[in-house]
Amino acid sequence: MYKIGWFSSGRDEAARELLKVVWDSIQSGFINAEFDFVFSNRKRGQDAESDAFFDFVEGLGIPLVCYSSKGFEPEKRRKDIEGWRDSYDREVMNRLDNYNPDLCVLAGYMLITGPELCKKFTMINLHPAEPTGPTGTWQEVIWKLIQDRANTTGVMMHHVTEILDRGPPITYCSFPIRGGKFHELWKNIEEKLTKESLDDIINREGEDEPLFLEIRKEGVKRELPLIIQTIKEFSDGRIKVEEGTVLAEGEAISGAYDLTDKIEMLLGEES
Repeated sequence: MYKIGWFSSGRDEAARELLKVVWDSIQSGFINAEFDFVFSNRKRGQDAESDAFFDFVEGLGIPLVCYSSKGFEPEKRRKDIEGWRDSYDREVMNRLDNYNPDLCVLAGYMLITGPELCKKFTMINLHPAEPTGPTGTWQEVIWKLIQDRANTTGVMMHHVTEILDRGPPITYCSFPIRGGKFHELWKNIEEKLTKESLDDIINREGEDEPLFLEIRKEGVKRELPLIIQTIKEFSDGRIKVEEGTVLAEGEAISGAYDLTDKIEMLLGEES
């Protein structure tokens, strides 16, 4: 059976919901896999939300491994964050030594993973843009799309490497942000930009700006389906990562695997 490792800080309800959606997809047979473990960098009693997450994981019968990063070598963390990260990751690997996941998913894991941990496991993470799109937080991505007057955007899963958010893209889906309901939103922001700068709009409206909100809404709608479909592609053997190279159907690919049609199909089935 294909085995999934799950890394999450379990900091909020969204962490539980993401795990539940993937669990349900496995139980329904959509994903042919099982959870090998769930790892958290928090411990019981540290936070009410992560305690609720731990209860949820144990209720599903998934092996739970916890090791808090909060009190780990605080002096070293202040003086040498890279060295601290390597030391902490070695402790994590020691605690996961008896597990053998085929794929690990970072799902709300609030630490940067160091090179040793990245090399030990095949790890994937979500980024809220197309492979050729902006980098940064999801907020930075959306403002950059608006600044560049972009026509499309998307969501991707990328291979986690020691270089933050720069691992090779593995899968993605895209969607248009022009035409239809976006037409008037672009028209409105262009009118505002004749009177003030984008920075002024960001400072005045922030994430309540209507075009910003709609782009975010459409992106979020595709995040869970992309994660689920990507795990399915891995567990079915259509995608794998070997020595840092992404293989699709056994062949190395230079770009990412386009799952747009499958994601839109999933969204259509939900509506």
